[in-house]
Amino acid sequence: MIDFPIIDSHIHLLDQKRFGYAWASGAPALKRDWTPDDLAGAAKPFEIEGLVFVEVDVDMPQYLDEAAWVDELARRDRRVLGAVACLPLEKGAAIEPEMARIAGLKSVRGVRRLIQNQPDPEYVLKPAFLEAMRLLPKYNLSFDICVFHPQLPNTLKMMRLCPEVAFVLDHIGKPGIKAGLADPWRAHIREMAALPNVVCKLSGLTTEADPKSWTREQLRPCIDHVVECFGPDRILYGGDWPVSELAGSYLQWLMTLDWATAGFSSADKRKLFRDNAVKAYRLSV
Repeated sequence: MIDFPIIDSHIHLLDQKRFGYAWASGAPALKRDWTPDDLAGAAKPFEIEGLVFVEVDVDMPQYLDEAAWVDELARRDRRVLGAVACLPLEKGAAIEPEMARIAGLKSVRGVRRLIQNQPDPEYVLKPAFLEAMRLLPKYNLSFDICVFHPQLPNTLKMMRLCPEVAFVLDHIGKPGIKAGLADPWRAHIREMAALPNVVCKLSGLTTEADPKSWTREQLRPCIDHVVECFGPDRILYGGDWPVSELAGSYLQWLMTLDWATAGFSSADKRKLFRDNAVKAYRLSV
């Protein structure tokens, strides 16, 4: 039971007039602005104490403008507690001035560069990418990993080559739920959980299942496996909203995860739905 205000570790806010979102061209339901007030309304009767904004893959080269926009929003809206900004790490050491620039923004806590849409399977193992990745600890920035499950083996190699980087796995590595593929995803998750510098977001499951017909019972084995591997201290609740709206309401996912973790103690429930986000992203609350 969630009887306390929630901190959502994975929220996308969109401003259609300010930024281009080419990836959303095939999702007309997302073709509007999405704000913290919209999120608060979608979550009722639960209270959203705060959120971590995660970059929305704005059209290049708008990523620095997006980071500055969210930072300004955080100054005006106390619910925006932190931000994960986009940086094209494939630029290697040449990205450092931009990394220093976003690290200077009060709200920014981490970086993400979408890997899931990269056609090169060796993308995360390129020398330039690793060179930029290894700069992140210098600026006290974590890295959010967004991959599809076939990309997990090389992602694991990358993690092992960057032991000083704090990694946050988004959407539990996007397993093939719709296709019924549990393996080798299960083994890869176990390997990742063995690395002390990795935490995992319980997020994005509904869009990896059949958006129109998923059930909470279908998602439960994936949730249970992540909880078993990472434990209650290294899992974070993420709404993946509003992308999650393509597969149901905000409340549907929230209540599914609440149901799946009904056996948690009250302390562990607070860790999942609040405290672990504060810890992973060093939020001030």
